[in-house]
Amino acid sequence: MISTATKIEDLALNIAEEIHVRAPVELTFAALLEQLGPFNEVAKDRPLPMKLEPWPGGRWYRDLAYNNGHFWGHVQAIKRPTLLEIAGPLLMSYPVFNNLQYRLSGVEGGTLIKFHHTAFGLIREDDRHVSSGWSYTHARLKERAEALRGGRAAV
Repeated sequence: MISTATKIEDLALNIAEEIHVRAPVELTFAALLEQLGPFNEVAKDRPLPMKLEPWPGGRWYRDLAYNNGHFWGHVQAIKRPTLLEIAGPLLMSYPVFNNLQYRLSGVEGGTLIKFHHTAFGLIREDDRHVSSGWSYTHARLKERAEALRGGRAAV
């Protein structure tokens, strides 16, 4: 049963996170594309590989083969190596709009990623848990970028 939202807060989701990575911006951006793409996973030992076409209008989707899959969004903006913005339904298969922004900047010792996930629409209560999923994804991104910086195989 879906209840009718009575306040604007019931229709919105806002998540912000800062990720400090000990790797250069260019390498961190490359690791971001890999982590959101073929190395995406939802938890340890739970892969969820995605396709990410890294150009304006490019799709971000789960390819299940034989023209089956799940569309998550389009690349709304990309400015290598400082910005990746994706807009679309993401994991939510109902009337909702999501916007993801990754803004990368060089800081002393590496890269600062400012992440924002904003959603608006009929957001189900059981989909409001996404912040923990993003934290997991971002921890893996950090590990991947720092491993690449160290010349090790990406994790």
